[in-house]
Amino acid sequence: MVALTTPVVNIGWNAMDFSLKGTDGKMYSLKNVRGEKGLLVMFICNHCPFVKAIVDKLVVDVKTMQKNGIGVVAISSNDAVAYPEDSFDNMVKFARKHGFTFPYVIDETQAVAHGYGAVCTPDFFGFDANGALQYRGRFDSAGMTPKPDSEHDLLKAMLEISITGKAPPEQIPSIGCNIKWKEA
Repeated sequence: MVALTTPVVNIGWNAMDFSLKGTDGKMYSLKNVRGEKGLLVMFICNHCPFVKAIVDKLVVDVKTMQKNGIGVVAISSNDAVAYPEDSFDNMVKFARKHGFTFPYVIDETQAVAHGYGAVCTPDFFGFDANGALQYRGRFDSAGMTPKPDSEHDLLKAMLEISITGKAPPEQIPSIGCNIKWKEA
């Protein structure tokens, strides 16, 4: 495990389209995951301890986002050959176990992760209703240590985006395991 932090990005760039298979067998694109008030694109995987530490809180926060008009999609881009725990079959089990209410899709070619500039799991990209990036930061202030009073940065930012179209100017980078890239 290599812990990386997400880089600072240019706010305002547009969400890249994709066509990826979900754990429910359906194909998903940007058009059918967008919400009327915004979109959260997150890069996660099944085996990362950073993802495992937040996944249940994430599912709860995502339900709040969805109730507020925010579309959500989770993308797994890890090399599943080198990391079999991140295989599609295991993604199906992971989504079911944690009660995902959002599409969990596989990026087998890793083109979407490269296009977004994703570097770690979890890596969060929060877009406004027009598809412009407004947030690239952490999930919460607890990290891998459960804290009942942790600040839910992602939820707060996404709700602000849904209301104002803008995220808070102060954004603390996410931290997580590096994406497991395929060898060239």
